[in-house]
Amino acid sequence: MAIKVLLIEDDPMVREVNRQFIEKVEGFKVIAMCKNGVEGFEKILECKPDLVFMDIFMPEQDGIATLKKIRSSNLPVDCIAVTAANDMQTIQQILHLGVYDYIMKPFTFERMQQTLLNYKKFKLISSESQILNQEELDNLLHPQTGHSDAETKDELLPEELPKGFNRSTLNKVIHYLLEAENGASADEVAAAIGVARVTARRYLDFLEKQKMVSVDAHYGGVGRPVNQYFIQKNNLKM
Repeated sequence: MAIKVLLIEDDPMVREVNRQFIEKVEGFKVIAMCKNGVEGFEKILECKPDLVFMDIFMPEQDGIATLKKIRSSNLPVDCIAVTAANDMQTIQQILHLGVYDYIMKPFTFERMQQTLLNYKKFKLISSESQILNQEELDNLLHPQTGHSDAETKDELLPEELPKGFNRSTLNKVIHYLLEAENGASADEVAAAIGVARVTARRYLDFLEKQKMVSVDAHYGGVGRPVNQYFIQKNNLKM
């Protein structure tokens, strides 16, 4: 039986990308999607998911308030937090609320896949074993993070990349642009995903040729215009 997932994310495009990511992993099914914590909490009561995959920064009721409500209500549901927040105060606050994992945006399919595979193993062991020894508990709490080629080959587009391109880096560029409502320059992309500007520009140029991004020249003052890149959501091939 598939693990039932509730997806809570306010951005409709990111929500759909995350749904497709989750359902690429065998054994998982997104049973409902919500745009804020208020709707999400109601869906937890209604649908009784095994796992909640939840953004933190949302309107009406954010992820932290929703996690607090879930825990104070003693609901038997596991949660994975997904957020751009990288400050230690927020991280500690979310971890103290008992999330299974904390995934920072932008993230790759590989990162989500590994968490879901670990979670599937966790659910299997916890459903079959009432008593664990130390080794079994260690494997449950500290799963191996490595993965085989067979586990990671099914990633985000496209199927074939030019020589020297890395699929993980490409996914990071795409996810960053999905989050950038006003587009982003090559410098901004480079800083966000931790690569050199020339590397970011190569990936952006590749995505432009694939008609996955559009480019606008922005004139901000004296000097050459700055190219601003925008994701073409309708052309993303999943």
